This record gives sequence, C-alpha cells and structure tokens, in this order.
Amino acid sequence: MTQTTTRVLEPSDLGAALAILESEPVVNAFVASRVQVAGLDPWRLGGEMWGWYADGRLRSLCYAGANLVPICAGPEAVRAFADRARRAGRRCSSIVGPAEPTALLWRLLEPGWGPAREVRANQPLMVTESPSADVTPDPLVRRIRKDETEVLMPACVAMFTEEVGISPLAGDGGLLYQARVAELIGAGRSFARIDDGKVVFKAEIGAATTQACQIQGVWVAPEHRGKGLSETGMAAVLLYALADVAPIVSLYVNDYNTPARKAYRRVGFRETGTFMSVLF
Repeated sequence: MTQTTTRVLEPSDLGAALAILESEPVVNAFVASRVQVAGLDPWRLGGEMWGWYADGRLRSLCYAGANLVPICAGPEAVRAFADRARRAGRRCSSIVGPAEPTALLWRLLEPGWGPAREVRANQPLMVTESPSADVTPDPLVRRIRKDETEVLMPACVAMFTEEVGISPLAGDGGLLYQARVAELIGAGRSFARIDDGKVVFKAEIGAATTQACQIQGVWVAPEHRGKGLSETGMAAVLLYALADVAPIVSLYVNDYNTPARKAYRRVGFRETGTFMSVLF
C-alpha cells in the first residue's frame, strides 16, 4: 500500500517545493511568486507550506496563510490538507485555487468552517502570450510613481470593495493593504491612466515569476465605463507585462462578469481553466 504523510515544509525542502510549483507555472503563479522571494520560512512567507508525501516523495502542496491554496493536489492530498486545516482552525480569509481541488477542500471544511460569506465556484482562468492584435493600447496608461500613491489609493480601495464586498480599510485601518499597494508601485508593477488628477483606469501585475505573471485589480472609474477603457488599458498593461515581466500573462475573472470576459477576449486572452474562491 502507498504510504502517505503530511507535514509543514522547512527551508531545506525549497528545491522540491519549487519543482512542484514550476510544473504548472500559470496556475501556481501566486504561490510560486511568494516562495521564490521568501523561501519556505513561515515568518517571511506569511504562512506555512504544507507538503503531502506519497512513498517518501513530495507530491502536493498547500499554502496556509491569509489564503488557503491547494497546489497540484489530488483527492487524497486534499483530504489530508483538510484534516490538517480542520485541526488548526480557520486562520485564512479565503480558500482559492483550481476549481476541482478547491471545491473538494471546501466540501470537507464547510461543516466546521461554514458558512462562507460568498462562494465563487466558477472563475475562468484566462491566458495570453502575445500583445493584443485587435485593440490599440492606451498610450496614456503608464507606470505609477511612488509620489502618486495617494492619487491611486482611492481607486484601489474602490476596486477592492467592489470586488470583494468589504473595504480593505476595515480592521487595521488599511495598513496592510496600503503596504501592498506601495509594494507594487515600488516594484514598477502598478499601472494607471490619470486624467485631471483622477484615476480613470488602473491595474496591477500582482503575482510574478520568470515564467508567468498575473494581472489583477482591473478597475475603470464608474463615470468612464462603457467607453472601451478596460480594453485599451488592458492592452497597454499587457505590453508592459510581456516586455518586462514574463512570457505568459494570466488573470482570472468571475464567470458572471460578462463584460469583463468579453473585453479580455478582445484583448487576446483565452480561457484555459477554472479557479474557485471561498470568501469569509
């Protein structure tokens, strides 16, 4: 019989963990980007990395931090991760990952962790490797400078509140969220079009590795919606991403957001998989 075990990974396990993360570079971009920078030390990583072993070999991972993320996890690994998560108690604000293992993980945890504030069971994962062939990039979309943080922040807060359903300023007054926004600006991965001192379009390149990156936080000011700014703005951010960050660019979007899915397809993104998010 196959012998299996689950344990918290240590810094010495980094090579084996990266091999798993890099086996699916697009799907695993979020966690891989954190591990490549911070390694596996929980204090630097912002959470534990759990490993599931079969016959002494590391086969699957689960990141347990602010998010609970199953990685390359089949049903047996998911059950093992659910057991560990149940014993530890809920410390995350969301469960997110590929739809199939995430759905199983939630079914196992829901009796003890539920109810969730919201379950988004179908979030298409979209990918492209080429600049847009049909949409002209907005030449006014550019990298945000550090001295423009205060100009950008209201748009970031509005986007987060619309997308997640709660304000990022709740709890700690927004200190962690502001730090993350400043981090992306400092890394040159925050982009916007600013007209007359106000943001009309914005997006960030969030997770980024040498193999793939992920665009997030796409937002158009309400009074400018319906003018095609999401398409021309995304085409511009895509150019930056492909030129400066990674050869594959991805994003995931809620299935009910039909206008966004249509806009991203026009820019050249195609749907290649499905994510799922459980929000607490």
